[in-house]
Amino acid sequence: MDGKMRSQVKPGAEVDIVLKADQRTGTLTRGTVQSLLTKSSSHPHGIKVRLTDGQVGRVKKVHE
Repeated sequence: MDGKMRSQVKPGAEVDIVLKADQRTGTLTRGTVQSLLTKSSSHPHGIKVRLTDGQVGRVKKVHE
């Protein structure tokens, strides 16, 4: 799943995100979702989340 729909991303899910600092390079960071920061049901660049280690970024891939 690509992480553009809020319904696809749940706390505790393992995801790949792009941090704000990595947007130009597209470097992915893997982690576990602590909380969802995007309130709308979808976002074209991915749902913004906070990982359990405190990093914040937009979801690019949700791992099953």
